[in-house]
Amino acid sequence: MVPELAGVWVRGLAAARRNPQPVEVAWGLRVDVGRTRERARHVLLRSDAAAVRAAAATADEPNIWIKAFVEPEQGSAWLGPGWQYRGTEFVMTTALTNPTLRVPDGYTLSTEETDSVIHVRARTAEGDVASAGYATVNDGVAVMDRVATYPEHQRRGLGTLVMEALAVAAVERGAHTAALGATDDGRALYESLGWTLLAPLAGFVHQP
Repeated sequence: MVPELAGVWVRGLAAARRNPQPVEVAWGLRVDVGRTRERARHVLLRSDAAAVRAAAATADEPNIWIKAFVEPEQGSAWLGPGWQYRGTEFVMTTALTNPTLRVPDGYTLSTEETDSVIHVRARTAEGDVASAGYATVNDGVAVMDRVATYPEHQRRGLGTLVMEALAVAAVERGAHTAALGATDDGRALYESLGWTLLAPLAGFVHQP
């Protein structure tokens, strides 16, 4: 189940961030991001040494990323010199419901869709964005991304509100499951909201 859902997550994440769609390769998926700090991103759907080394062999310039469902120490050993471990994110999932949205006093909520990307914003009465997030839906799975609340508006339930609004919009578009990538701090928050850990994903960057 990890490779299947992880593949949908990678494709949805690329769409949400308006990156090129992933290309299937022997070890998983490659996203040609094309930015200075991230030329390409390889997400390995196999976690064996041969897959890790095969992906690394294609890195012919700096800032190629490999993300793999491996222990950081093991990944570093397989990759060898020229690769730096850059932390682990946590791929998480949950079954979607259709909650009743309760907007705190002093805020408004909007949901828009552009090129199949759902964008939810919570705004102040003055129109300033206080919290926001994105999602895409593919094969019944909603991929949620970049859910954030500005510090001065935190602890008012806005992050949860945005997540719930994304869920409502995704269910309307046929989604029954959601996935996201969380930081270590974010993992605790999402677990408190009923999300479960699918697998940790270690990140490495080519810096020869």
